[in-house]
Amino acid sequence: MLQDATILFQIAGVGIIVAMIHSILKQMGKEEIAQAVTLTGFIIVLFIVLYRLADLFQQIKSVFLYQG
Repeated sequence: MLQDATILFQIAGVGIIVAMIHSILKQMGKEEIAQAVTLTGFIIVLFIVLYRLADLFQQIKSVFLYQG
């Protein structure tokens, strides 16, 4: 259960940091860089989720293909 909360806090943390940087850059008039930061944050979250999904599928595979 602790792992579930950890991933939520990681994603929320990335989202908050990206939102803050995005709003600061947008106020400075650097909208292109703000979009790049948002896209980078999305890619980071995507990799976090994909890593966790790969781990989940590995655990499911080990449950159903248990040979011993």
